[in-house]
Amino acid sequence: MGAEIGHDGARFLSGSPARAAILRALRDDPRRPAALTDAVDATRTTVQRILAGFRERDWVVKRGSAYHVTATGERVHDAYEDLLSEIERADRYGRFAADLERVGAGFPPSALTEGELTVADDRDPLAAVDRVVEVIRGGTGESIRSISPIVTRQYNEAAAEALDRGARIRLIIDREVLDASVEDFGPATDRALVDENASVLIATEPIGFGLFRDEETACVIAHDERNNPRCVFESSDPAVLDWADERFDELSATAVELSDAVGD
Repeated sequence: MGAEIGHDGARFLSGSPARAAILRALRDDPRRPAALTDAVDATRTTVQRILAGFRERDWVVKRGSAYHVTATGERVHDAYEDLLSEIERADRYGRFAADLERVGAGFPPSALTEGELTVADDRDPLAAVDRVVEVIRGGTGESIRSISPIVTRQYNEAAAEALDRGARIRLIIDREVLDASVEDFGPATDRALVDENASVLIATEPIGFGLFRDEETACVIAHDERNNPRCVFESSDPAVLDWADERFDELSATAVELSDAVGD
């Protein structure tokens, strides 16, 4: 019964933008109906009908000639605004979260509140790749850990620049791209085998997402079903950094050295 009542109230509030707007206006200040018609651009009849619905649910009371939000009305308003914010966030981060969930990455939901997102689209299909390259090239950290299910010329060039400036790189790649890496990017593979600051590991299980981690920031790269990088999420939130460290440690625990894999 309680759920049905709650659903009725939620349906009533969300049934018209004017209803949420009136409750929002009253949440800020008590107002008369005439002032509400100006504030929310609604007719007097509409405002009176909405106020009657609010009073029926005890969300507002009339004191004198003005309407005041009750404590219950404040809670309903705040919860509704939180829901709208969450839906807006879901619309922006939905693809990123869905791609990570599809591969079982276990990304913490709370972490989506802190970070910057870059999304590739039809107008800029390389936006995600370009952003990762910018982050690698702009980094100043001495230690870099990375996970990638793909190899690209852009990534290799950015990694070479990082090595040239003295960074230490520990990279885990997907076994399925090892042959392509050796065949198409021979010089990069050769450097990885001889440069003491470069360590490349081959994962023993498929990798479904990318990761770049330096001392202060983690970049999480979500790939679509065709393994194209689509979204890059950058964050210094401790929850994201801890998640990144855990994923890297899990993969590296069973990975094999590039030199051993090449010799197979």
